[in-house]
Amino acid sequence: MLRLSVALLSAALAGAALSFLPLSVEASAIAETRPPTAERPMTTHHRIAVDGTELAYREAGPKDAPVIVLLHGLPSSSHMFRELMPLLADRYRVIAPDYPGFGASATPSPAEYDYSFDRLAQSVDRLLQALKIERYSLYLFDYGAPVGFRLAVEHPERIQTLIVQNGNAYDEGMGTLWDPLRAYWKEPTPQRSSLLAEKLLSLASTKWHYLEGVRDPSAIAPENWLLDQALLDRPGVQDIQLRLLYDYGSNPGKYPQWQAYFRERQPPMLVLWGKNDPIFLSAGAHAYQRDLPKAEVHLFDTGHFALEEDAQPIALRIRSFLGRQLGESQASQD
Repeated sequence: MLRLSVALLSAALAGAALSFLPLSVEASAIAETRPPTAERPMTTHHRIAVDGTELAYREAGPKDAPVIVLLHGLPSSSHMFRELMPLLADRYRVIAPDYPGFGASATPSPAEYDYSFDRLAQSVDRLLQALKIERYSLYLFDYGAPVGFRLAVEHPERIQTLIVQNGNAYDEGMGTLWDPLRAYWKEPTPQRSSLLAEKLLSLASTKWHYLEGVRDPSAIAPENWLLDQALLDRPGVQDIQLRLLYDYGSNPGKYPQWQAYFRERQPPMLVLWGKNDPIFLSAGAHAYQRDLPKAEVHLFDTGHFALEEDAQPIALRIRSFLGRQLGESQASQD
């Protein structure tokens, strides 16, 4: 269990975090959003039967506090949130599930479970129903964006805020790196499947996801990509991932629907982006402001997995944003 001292947090705030704070933020407001000096609540690990399978999830924070649901991406799992959760859990109930086929969740065969983004969203929705969570904020990273935006469109009344971290809803966010996948979406031949498995599901690719664009590669723990790859290399999982990579082609066609939701509902949004990410370009971060003029956008000098280098300043941004949007009462669910 990670426990950060106030000295560590203060050092982080004095360094990387302050470079991202607008001049208009008062010092007193910053201090109010810092986690308290007491030890963080413990993160616990659970497994529950929902939607015809078993989902694993991590949880931390008071049961009666406002809820933040953290949705991971590829090739990761809820493990990617291990440092962020303790920085939020004194004030918020933080829940991070693993999708079927990922992390510690079950890996039913494609004959037993439809590996599509529609079904992933359904499974997360049923998990939240089983936990009797009626309103929540969503943290959307990578695959978490198409999962979470489906939930938001289906249940707009449940969404308190949206926090987007390197998760796409605009064409501007997808560059030429996506061309092999675009070809696969048009014609999913066995040859293209093999090429994608080699390029996107290999150890070299998983390591690249973590290191490309970071300030200091030596600061990124190797167990990140070693753990992710061990999970990807389980029997049947590469086939599962190829099915999801193919179904990702359904997401760009939903961008107009999601953008209409933004315009019509105007959900409060915080956009946090590793600006050196070659997968989801920073133009995709700024694009949210086209439909959500009040969206707050902050770029960090790091790569795709921004939390690996910038968990503390990102946590600070989240705490400030939610404090303003939801108020300071831990028990209030509006």
